[in-house]
Amino acid sequence: MFTINKLRECVVRLAVTEGRSTMMKYDTIVIGLGAAGTTAASALAKAGKRVLALEAQDRIGGRVQTVPFGDGVVELGAEWIHGTEPSVVYDSAIDNNVMVLPQDIYLNVYKSDGTPGNSELINELVDYALEMTSNITGPARPLGLYLTDKLNEYIKERHPELVHDREFLSEFLSIMDLIVDNLESSNDWYDVSTLTNYRELGGHQHMSWHRHGYKTFFDILLNTYENGPGWPTLDIKLNKEVKLIKWPRDSSGDVEVTCADGSVFTADNVIVTVSLGVLKERKTSLFEPSLPAGKIKAINVIPIGVMNKIMLKFDKLDLPSGNFYGFLWKSEDKARVCPEDGWTTKIFGASTPLSNTNVLTLWTSGIHGLLVEAMPSDVVMKKSMELIRRFMGKVADIPEPTGILMSKWFSNPYTRGSYTYDNLVVTDYPDARATLEAPLRDSTGALKVLFAGEATNSNHFSTVHGASETGLREAKRILPNSKL
Repeated sequence: MFTINKLRECVVRLAVTEGRSTMMKYDTIVIGLGAAGTTAASALAKAGKRVLALEAQDRIGGRVQTVPFGDGVVELGAEWIHGTEPSVVYDSAIDNNVMVLPQDIYLNVYKSDGTPGNSELINELVDYALEMTSNITGPARPLGLYLTDKLNEYIKERHPELVHDREFLSEFLSIMDLIVDNLESSNDWYDVSTLTNYRELGGHQHMSWHRHGYKTFFDILLNTYENGPGWPTLDIKLNKEVKLIKWPRDSSGDVEVTCADGSVFTADNVIVTVSLGVLKERKTSLFEPSLPAGKIKAINVIPIGVMNKIMLKFDKLDLPSGNFYGFLWKSEDKARVCPEDGWTTKIFGASTPLSNTNVLTLWTSGIHGLLVEAMPSDVVMKKSMELIRRFMGKVADIPEPTGILMSKWFSNPYTRGSYTYDNLVVTDYPDARATLEAPLRDSTGALKVLFAGEATNSNHFSTVHGASETGLREAKRILPNSKL
């Protein structure tokens, strides 16, 4: 007899089951909705596959984060499209009639005594140094040593009057180090290897989404731009932190994904697109069976660094013309900075985004970026204003800021860093990124666990287009005969 108690028991059992699992099986589960995951999920759904995308955060974008601030928007993460030929990111904008603008990164240089620096000379040397980082041959060396040698040779040939100006050479090498650190997300330029497989795309390297925001790229991918309908076979679940991926190594069958809230989902295969920082932290607990030793080694040796931004908002900002302002410390001024404020000497400069008119961005990187993440925002604001006024107070009347935003890519448990680079350790493992990319298969050879993300791109790591390329790569791996 079906009693009330029996009915209650069934209701409770159903509630527990729904909290733990779902009735639907998917073709593919994509973990992470950054550029790689969103590209993969969209490509597969566009091809008609039933896709579930699980994102631990409450938003889509990963290390791209467009937020309203000032009189427009700002990018807490990726700022530019780095290159246009060929770029999946740039092409998506052009194909959808979204105007993107080149941003001039010419440094207007100011010294720590408030006087203008020799901007023409500094930019000439910076451009030469960055040009020298391409196609370096020979044994691996610290990039800082290599560039110091090259710059000394260049100065001897082109600017012999500076050869014995030790003060200027020291000041310039310091700011050049910081510029490299921001590009690489490294602690210092001696940590970066001269040998790298990274390759720039053709075209302008700093194309801005300006007031559209980088989020537009994700709207385009998801088919929601301009009120698009999305992809009907794509389910997106936010605030879904994945705790365990069970995959059949010695048998065949489905992949089972368990989330922190107890929900369980199954699919033919899964694409893991979490950042390398997350893999470093969770590589031994996230997968069952464990990852192969070679993949764990690759996760360990590939470095991921930190590049953060401090963004200050003003009622009105009237600065000298230009978008970038370089800070050239005089040695005696730097020596007088107290140790607790030493991080301010590791900021190479400031910039104004094209997306609004009343925001100024300071750039931090490496261990100093980590330090700033842990500091109270009011202290960071106060010290940042002291820094800006020290360098630019004589050429601009800079008011008190009305707000601050700080990126915290290392503190974020779902990123644990900004992007990867090549250091001297990973140079000894030239196949590390390819090993990280390699999929895991079951006993029949069927694809079960695939990997995407900028760290798995041997030539375009550290970029949004590089991440997106890997998402498309894995979608094509699953559907090799599809015209994705």
